[in-house]
Amino acid sequence: MARSLIIPEGYKSTLSLRETQHAIKYIKDVFQQTLSFALTLDRVTAPLIVTTESGINDDLNGVERKVDFTIKEIDGTAEVVQSLAKWKRMALYRYGYSAGEGIYTDMNAIRRDDDVDNVHSIFVDQWDWEKVIKRENRNIDFLKDTVKCIVKAITYTNRKVEMRYPQLKVQINEDVFFIDSQDLEDMYPALTAKERENKICKEHGTVFIMKIGGALKSGEKHDGRAPDYDDWNLNGDLLIWHEALDCALEVSSMGIRVDEKSLKEQLKICNTEERLNFKYHSMIADGTLPLTIGGGIGQSRLCMLMLGKAHIGEVQVSVWPEEMAEKCRANGIMIL
Repeated sequence: MARSLIIPEGYKSTLSLRETQHAIKYIKDVFQQTLSFALTLDRVTAPLIVTTESGINDDLNGVERKVDFTIKEIDGTAEVVQSLAKWKRMALYRYGYSAGEGIYTDMNAIRRDDDVDNVHSIFVDQWDWEKVIKRENRNIDFLKDTVKCIVKAITYTNRKVEMRYPQLKVQINEDVFFIDSQDLEDMYPALTAKERENKICKEHGTVFIMKIGGALKSGEKHDGRAPDYDDWNLNGDLLIWHEALDCALEVSSMGIRVDEKSLKEQLKICNTEERLNFKYHSMIADGTLPLTIGGGIGQSRLCMLMLGKAHIGEVQVSVWPEEMAEKCRANGIMIL
């Protein structure tokens, strides 16, 4: 079942289809170079498929079905990745990266159980990044500093885009407002999590909501997180106000990753302690894998934000319910 489709009144794309394709490439070229410099990241290649037995695929909220299949010459099952949260940490270990160094990659994934709407697609394209850190960096201040670097890369790219396409007038606030998910619930206890996000983001423009994954005082979670990659006390979501849709747009989910202590604690909370039998999890538990920070930055979401697009299908090619595609066409939203 698709989420509700938003048709902004009087919407018309500022750029033509051809201009849009040129602008998408420009945004991706500028941003990834800027991000790489800001966070000291090397570009690496990444997998589209992994084996089920590796335990390295992202479980997201733990209930989503992966796209899996058998392979003629290999025993077991292969899966299309849902994200590369675990793979990146293993890669840093295998490639011999040290503290202060990291990697980024183009991550393409399929999330077959995602509802689709203006900002959600079953096809996910991100810049996934990961960086080795020291144990003394596992704190909120280091997380905030990293978020600020990412936002500066976003606003720099947006300025470059506006110089090339002066008809675009997208404003992105570089001053990030930080707030814990519990403090946000305390501010707006009668609102849902998404309503709270819209409320705070409309006021501040750019917001980073911290500590996502654990239960709040209400008993509800602000949002779901798998227990085995982010430390729920040292993570968050980056939201930027999107004028075209009049809502908060999540452009990044990121955080300092679990260490041996937080991994065991979060697996116990989720009753998934059997995952410690996987190689990836055991290498965290015994201290083999490096301590890291990382996340994903939505490529299509960043493009739709900077280009003032009303639907993610205007900047990526995917599969949509025919009713949604027809309604978009009828209202001037040109799906690629």
